[in-house]
Amino acid sequence: MKHSARFLLAFAVLMAVVPAAAYGHFKLLEPVSWIVENERGDPQKAGPCGGTNTDWGKPTNVIGKAVGGQKLHLELQETVYHPGHYRVALAINSPTELPLDPQTTTRDSDRGPMSVSAVIQEPPQIPVLADGLFVHSTRPTGQVAPFEADVQLPNISCKKCTLQVVQFMAEHAVNNPGGFTYHHCAELQIAADPAKPLDKGWPAER
Repeated sequence: MKHSARFLLAFAVLMAVVPAAAYGHFKLLEPVSWIVENERGDPQKAGPCGGTNTDWGKPTNVIGKAVGGQKLHLELQETVYHPGHYRVALAINSPTELPLDPQTTTRDSDRGPMSVSAVIQEPPQIPVLADGLFVHSTRPTGQVAPFEADVQLPNISCKKCTLQVVQFMAEHAVNNPGGFTYHHCAELQIAADPAKPLDKGWPAER
């Protein structure tokens, strides 16, 4: 599906949503988050990797291990419902290499700008690994199972890459910080698969 068609599909799904909760939350279950999360996944407002204006989080000091050129299992739990979708990106040397939050379309409201939809990269462009994951617009009525997916890693090596998972939320007022997006990251040590060619286009490890 072309970029424009994918964007319009997400736009149509999210426009059908009746405004509900004023915020959303999620927990990064796998791989392990780089900061300690509470039962709702906080602190997660600030980009690129979570925290808030007053709490930047306590490091877990966990560095997961993965093999380049293979799939990485992603598992997250949405703890407070909000319509939207998720995006996954990878930084080789520093979180500063991570992309800006998704470009968002808004509408006016008595609470200021409200998010309507966000651009989904199709196909994803470096450093984005996957976009438009877990598009949803129906409020759950019972216990919610975690979202799970296998995300393709590039065949590269890095001692401490930063894997970022962001949640775009529709029908959402502007957060300070974070805008219309919540953020989690995990630190990974990736070893390239020697049986496969290295993927080009990624920054060299410093």
